[in-house]
Amino acid sequence: MNRFQGQKHICLNNQEYMPLLGLGVYDLYDQEAERVISEALEIGYRLIDTASMYKNEKEVGLALKKSGLKREDFFITTKVANTDQGFENTIRAFEHSLDLLGLDYVDLYLIHWPIRSHRKESWQALEKIFLGKRAKGIGVANYPIPILEELRSHSFIKPVLNQVEFSPWLYQKELLEYSRAHQIQLQSYCPITRGIKLNDPRLLALSKKYDRTPAQMVLRWNIEQGISTIPKTSHKSRLKENFESLNFEIQIEDWESMNSYDEGFRICEDPMDFY
Repeated sequence: MNRFQGQKHICLNNQEYMPLLGLGVYDLYDQEAERVISEALEIGYRLIDTASMYKNEKEVGLALKKSGLKREDFFITTKVANTDQGFENTIRAFEHSLDLLGLDYVDLYLIHWPIRSHRKESWQALEKIFLGKRAKGIGVANYPIPILEELRSHSFIKPVLNQVEFSPWLYQKELLEYSRAHQIQLQSYCPITRGIKLNDPRLLALSKKYDRTPAQMVLRWNIEQGISTIPKTSHKSRLKENFESLNFEIQIEDWESMNSYDEGFRICEDPMDFY
């Protein structure tokens, strides 16, 4: 059943639907976190991405409860922290996240980072959680192709999603093609580079052409290619701005030209440095 027919969505390899555009809540805390999430839900966001490491799962749960939305009307992702990896630790961390969120299940549970010494056992824990129907889907974050290949060698259940840093200035073409070939949904964090690259003259020219903001152009660039994206902001005006990226289209030649912006620019660490 498609729960999200009212906005752009994707069907994951577990046959569950997920909105392509969501809200990332990294670096949001306490009352501010609850306020921002509540405002996002009012605007129409239905995908909320949190993590144990973010220390705001409780606030996500409070905002969801106050929203009055039915459980089936929103999609919640959370992640196991690096310090909680390993089989038994991951199981315990998951149960704690559920308690903080005040939910019976999450839509998606991810390994936050491919910790070399624990990633096999952590994935086995996620498989157990999935088989116990406490998470509708399981996946990974920050997994480059070599580590995805390693995961294939010992996993029984395919990840539904890989969340990575991805933007026009970090256009990971090989990873995108691999994801499509293996039916693993790619999701981008830091899609608008925390504003650092939004003054790129090429992007500004396209923004003028479409009468859209640079951030809207980048978010739509993701959506046009079937990439889920989870921009973070604490400002209601920008929540609205980002959400409006659902309401226009970029011509194929223009989003293809944006692919050429790639310069290997990263906000976060390269996971291959720890492989």
